[in-house]
Amino acid sequence: MSISLKDVVKPTLGFQGALQGAGTPNQAGIGGFLPLSVGDNSVWFLDVLANANFADYENNSSIINTDVAGTTISTSSRLGYRWLNSDRSWMYGLNAGYDSRPMNTGGTDTGINVSGTEESAFFQQVAVNAEAVSNDWNFNAYGLIPVGDKEQKINWFYSAGSLATYGLDVGYFITPVVNASVGYYYQDGDGTEADSSGVLGRVAYELSNGLIAGVNISYDEAFETRVSADLKVRFGGASTTAQRKAVQQLPVINALTSSPNNRDVRVHDCSIYLSKIIGKGACSGLLQFKTRDLVLERKGKITRCIANPGEQVDGTFVEQNEDCP
Repeated sequence: MSISLKDVVKPTLGFQGALQGAGTPNQAGIGGFLPLSVGDNSVWFLDVLANANFADYENNSSIINTDVAGTTISTSSRLGYRWLNSDRSWMYGLNAGYDSRPMNTGGTDTGINVSGTEESAFFQQVAVNAEAVSNDWNFNAYGLIPVGDKEQKINWFYSAGSLATYGLDVGYFITPVVNASVGYYYQDGDGTEADSSGVLGRVAYELSNGLIAGVNISYDEAFETRVSADLKVRFGGASTTAQRKAVQQLPVINALTSSPNNRDVRVHDCSIYLSKIIGKGACSGLLQFKTRDLVLERKGKITRCIANPGEQVDGTFVEQNEDCP
């Protein structure tokens, strides 16, 4: 292979955007890749992002119950090292960094009136990532680890928490510019119902050099099925048009300057009130809340604290919950 890394591993700068997903917001911003040191078969690099986070779709909370309101600025940074094996058939990489996410909040999707009690929150995490890429396959293992104040009150009824997430993605290049991947992840919400395993799938297409579009689908018990899309544009890179075209056809070389994945601080919310009554089920959706009655629907089962056992709620007979205070 005649490609010199010093000719193709160059700084890039551009834009990115994504629609809301499982614990992640609608967002758009700027980002850049800066090679710090380029060797014959290796590169030290810094990759940074800053995104404006926007409000959730109406009645479709990205954090389960409470709607995220706009606009805040999140940040992400990664310092990493990537290298090629002796015959340049594989690229390996390690990177780590820090992410931050301020979050404004609005109403709820559950019918709970929180008007006038909305509060903002600020979440942080450190991240580690290991990657391996050939011209056919790619593997990505990652850990997102919350730091600082991990659980914060966001209104009188709900608190929000950052999720620790550990995962592995495996992808295959259908063509040099089309990659399909599947993954497994485990998310830890500090003992809440958000604690669960999940699966995800992604298809990414590099429409032209530096322009990548992707579609994602994920499922876990807390967020259920979520579908999102993203777009990334990067300018710069290889010195000549011919070199850029050559790099685009060689995923193992292209990966040397790619922006690391999994940069979002993932957030979920839970009921402050219910967590004191029924513990882990507090992350489930609320049907209604009254002064004397608390009604909770969780996978078709109704749990309720009532003043007068034997009352009916919407035609459903409910016994008093023994865990009622």
